[in-house]
Amino acid sequence: MYARSSTFQARPESIDEGIAFVRDEVMSAVMAMEDCIGLSMICSRESGRCIATSAWSTQDALTSSEQTVAPIRQRAAEIFGAQRSVDRWEIAVLHREATSGEGACVRCTWLSMDAAGINHAIETYRMATLPALEEMDGFCSASLMVDRATGRAVSSATFTSRDAMVASRSAAQELRSRIAEDVGATVTDIHEFELALAHLHVPEMA
Repeated sequence: MYARSSTFQARPESIDEGIAFVRDEVMSAVMAMEDCIGLSMICSRESGRCIATSAWSTQDALTSSEQTVAPIRQRAAEIFGAQRSVDRWEIAVLHREATSGEGACVRCTWLSMDAAGINHAIETYRMATLPALEEMDGFCSASLMVDRATGRAVSSATFTSRDAMVASRSAAQELRSRIAEDVGATVTDIHEFELALAHLHVPEMA
């Protein structure tokens, strides 16, 4: 499974309009494309950072959709009043413990490591990170996406509410430090978001 993430550094006042555009127009257009298996969107109203992620069953499907998606992404950037950046990932792990509902929030952690260590990082995420996340109150789901060529990765953990996400910060920090040291990774960014749209239909990959 593969994913493409489009990040917009939006004007805060444009976020609701941007979410509506992605929900009402982008989602139906993208999900009608061959081998697309869903779309999600996370937003931070405090920072203006918004990330829309589409998932694809094969790398060929992701690649072949690029030309069609480009003008849609450009229109989204115009609505958000933002420059955009694009990342392409392999979905290495996805686990759902519970269904996320209204008010759910997501903590994303970006990491960088030696590309040769990616497989070890994936296995460690499955064997150590997921069980620890499952112990946190309000945990819903988690994923790990990787770029094998560059050694970059991003982990996402979804919680039932902002309160649950905030309450998990201390335990998450301890877990993050321990796992990063174990796999030889550097944490390059951490950001918290509201889950604006959740329509990814990626199967369990834990």
